[in-house]
Amino acid sequence: MLRNSLTGKQKRFLRSMGVKLEPVVQMGKDGLTPNVVTAAREAIEKRELIKVRVLQNCLEDPEEVITMLAERADANLVQVIGRNGLLFKRNFKKPKIELPK
Repeated sequence: MLRNSLTGKQKRFLRSMGVKLEPVVQMGKDGLTPNVVTAAREAIEKRELIKVRVLQNCLEDPEEVITMLAERADANLVQVIGRNGLLFKRNFKKPKIELPK
């Protein structure tokens, strides 16, 4: 799937779903490690849409770290608000979320 290939309507739909989600992946003082990327990939594969949180003790800029995680996990960055971000990647084998056209 091409990154940033979501339309505005699809992003709005995913943001509305993301409000109810709890963060699945958290980044702390070590920042973006290979373990964090692996955890994000596994979670995205199962759920398609995940919420990521950058903890207070992370020394890096939250928006930059979440953007890098999206790139390394090969996912679409839907939204970044403060220290939270939403990542989406369609699972073509077992799709769970039906996006609007």
